[in-house]
Amino acid sequence: MIFDYQFRNYNFRALIYMILLSVLGILVVGSASNQDRSSVIKQIIGVVVSLIICLVLSLIDYHQYFRFTTLIYVVCAGMLAAVLLFGRTTKGATRWLRIGGIQIQPSEFVKIGLILILANFLSRNRDKINEPKTLGMTALICVLPVGMVYLQPNLSTTIVICFMILCMVYVAGISYKWIAGAVAVGVPGFAALIYLSLQGFIPFLQKYQAQRIMGKIFHSSSEFTDLNRQQDNSMMAIGSGQLRGKGLFNNTLSSVKNGNFLSEEQTDFIFAVIGEELGFVGGVAVIALYALLVYECLWIAARAKDTAGRLIASGMAALLAFQSFANIAVATGIFPNTGLPLPFISSGLSSLLSMFIGMGVVLNVGLQRNNVTVQ
Repeated sequence: MIFDYQFRNYNFRALIYMILLSVLGILVVGSASNQDRSSVIKQIIGVVVSLIICLVLSLIDYHQYFRFTTLIYVVCAGMLAAVLLFGRTTKGATRWLRIGGIQIQPSEFVKIGLILILANFLSRNRDKINEPKTLGMTALICVLPVGMVYLQPNLSTTIVICFMILCMVYVAGISYKWIAGAVAVGVPGFAALIYLSLQGFIPFLQKYQAQRIMGKIFHSSSEFTDLNRQQDNSMMAIGSGQLRGKGLFNNTLSSVKNGNFLSEEQTDFIFAVIGEELGFVGGVAVIALYALLVYECLWIAARAKDTAGRLIASGMAALLAFQSFANIAVATGIFPNTGLPLPFISSGLSSLLSMFIGMGVVLNVGLQRNNVTVQ
């Protein structure tokens, strides 16, 4: 019951960090869109509605969701199947559904659904986590939704989901023997996969995906100039911001938003706009806010009253940490070019709403925490 909660345990710090990131997102989206009124209003409405939903979910006992994990799984799989069958295709990728005039990206909500599903399953099988049967069941639960996300094709989101899953399995208590074995097989296997895909021998890895990876490894090669142009422009924009940036809503023709140097400045490359307009100081402030928010998730995980709560908070920490890092890494040239929204900041209601939903559940985990440091 709501009135049984001790509200002194409510994590207002995490809520403040989310609000700060979202307000910054409204400002930067407004600037990136050249103050397009519809884009700004859409982002504001998205933040307000998502925040209200987050606050409501933070007052609902997270154990209640475990009664509906089968339904959650069916809905997630159903939405992904609908995307493959009836989805909207943009730039060669089919990732969106239009429902009642609203366009959604189901893969964003699948991330949160899988966190709840795996938290329930792994917590119930914690004592058997190192048994091949349990690990096999975990893989079986994940393979269908992850596979359908990949087929969109959406390799970047697939990697984010896989990282999140692996972190949750680690928190559930998997043996280091399994981890060492996976690393021993995975590293050379990945290298062989890239090589064979470039030769056209791996049908499930697109050649352009392998070329993006090779373009990052051999960045100076003229063969990959076109592939690296977006990232090169992004890095120049960030560098041009210097210490304090050019200021929000600047109208210089050489800026990334006015010079048509980037095709996704409101979403995938929005950190380039942040770096250019807010400078090094603004970029570091954004990274610090993400670090603080991830820390709060881990802090809640360490004080969760049960394994399920710990897994939910850890899963969201992994999702936030890796997705924000990957987006910034692409914009700064660390990772190969790929498409991922910057949580709470990028334009896109699906990403915004899904992140607030996930954090709403995490806030409820914190609301029911133990008073000891670690369970």
